[in-house]
Amino acid sequence: MKFLIDAQLPPVLAHFICSCGHDADHIDDIGMQGASDRDIWDLAERSKAVIISKDEDFVTLRTLHPDGPALVWIRTGNVRKKQLLEHMEKLLPQIIEQLENDEKLVEVL
Repeated sequence: MKFLIDAQLPPVLAHFICSCGHDADHIDDIGMQGASDRDIWDLAERSKAVIISKDEDFVTLRTLHPDGPALVWIRTGNVRKKQLLEHMEKLLPQIIEQLENDEKLVEVL
């Protein structure tokens, strides 16, 4: 599975997801710093990637464009990188399962 990590999340999240056997790019690592939500959405759609973001604007795009890319919406609030990675380590198998079952919006609390 391929993931595109939005700017509000740390690049280390992409590295963690790659270490779990998936393909993941952080926006900063692919030269899209400052890209609009729509540009990120379009890239995810073209590359068949799942967006991982804390930005509620992607939820709106998901609602307006039901055929667009899937979204993992991180709603944990502000946490340290270590806490985020520990949380994702526990939840990633469930997230993957939901996405494989064609869920288009997966909320992570």
